[in-house]
Amino acid sequence: MEVIHVPRPLKKAIDPDRPANALLLAQVSHLQHAELRLPLRYCTEIYTHAIRTEGEAAEYIRQVTEAIHKAHADAEKRRARRVRGLEIAAAAERPKRKAPSKRKKKTSKPAKKTSK
Repeated sequence: MEVIHVPRPLKKAIDPDRPANALLLAQVSHLQHAELRLPLRYCTEIYTHAIRTEGEAAEYIRQVTEAIHKAHADAEKRRARRVRGLEIAAAAERPKRKAPSKRKKKTSKPAKKTSK
């Protein structure tokens, strides 16, 4: 994959004490919805309705994003452990299937014409 270089933002662009705008608060709301679907051990203890600044929003977004990545990584490890056990069962021979019978299919006979 090709690396995309992103320039650093200006120092004055970062202000953690600036009030969070509607777009950032909407992102927090969406992440809260995603967080509610995570197992409890991955959930943060941040009350999202109290988030007012960009710094608070950034911290919440970071924690939830890390929790989602951790949950997916742990699930992948569990799936990898489970697959090893299935390889043995999948290695058994499959039962032989019967060959299709060679009997002729029934065909409908054309209707007889009646003459007058």
